[in-house]
This record gives sequence, C-alpha cells and structure tokens, in this order.
Amino acid sequence: MLIKKMLPEHLESVKKIYELGITTGLATFETKAPNWETWDKKHLPFGRLVCIIDEMVAGWVAISSVSNRNVYEGVAEISIYLHPSFKGLGIGYLLLGELISESEEDGIWTLQAGIFEENIPSIRLHEKAGFRKVGYREKLGQLNNQWHNIVLFEKRSKIAGS
Repeated sequence: MLIKKMLPEHLESVKKIYELGITTGLATFETKAPNWETWDKKHLPFGRLVCIIDEMVAGWVAISSVSNRNVYEGVAEISIYLHPSFKGLGIGYLLLGELISESEEDGIWTLQAGIFEENIPSIRLHEKAGFRKVGYREKLGQLNNQWHNIVLFEKRSKIAGS
C-alpha cells in the first residue's frame, strides 16, 4: 500500500472510482464525473493523493477551496473516494492522515466535509480521523427525486493558522 501524489497517469482510475461513488447515490449530488479540466479547476493544486495497491488506484482524496475570499484561504473541503473492492482496509484513514499533514504544510487550517447522513462509513471514517460534527443541513439537495440531509464535519489544525 503506497500513498502518493496524484499524477496524470492516475486520472482515468480516479474518474472511474468517482463514477462508482456516484452510482451509490450516497457520495455526491453529482450525477456524472466532470472532464479533467473542470475537475482540475475545482481542486487545489496540492492535497491530491492516491493510494496504490498492486499497481492499481485503490482510492483518492483531493481538496477544494470553500471560497475565493482571502479570509477563507486556509479552509478547504475534502473529497475522498475508495474503490469498492478496497473498502474496509484502512485506506481512507491513511489517505486522510496524509492529506491532513500535507494540507497543514500548505497553510490549510481547517478541513471540512459535508457527508450524506446515510453514508455511515464515511461519517465513521471522518470521526476516526479526528473530525468533529459541527452541523446538520436538512434537505440540502435532491438526488434522483430524493431529498438528502448533510452532516457537516471539520478538523481544525493545531499547526497551521495557529
């Protein structure tokens, strides 16, 4: 198991894993994966990591800005996705740990995540990684004509922004 920076050679696998997440109906309000240019613009240039097992991308994590206002330059939102074949192996926890360290080195003082209320494995993962529940958004959006509530989590750095 190797955690490394996401490279162009990983992009097709990252997209496929994202599409598998979309099909669950529990990971995102998106209904299709964006093209690379759109994805690249949305995510910060750092904090893009993959987990490689047997030369396959088993999972990935990336962060995006929550606002273009200077006051929020140290706040980022997490996207984390695992290939279904590799769930339950601790990959998500390792990816989040590496992401937290890397994001702090790049000046991120708060990481946040909005998780579908029904996505219990993701909620447990974030809690295990030290995120705390800070809010709840009722019926935030619809996916396939079904309303979803979002649980808000954050992790405040003890290093960056102190």
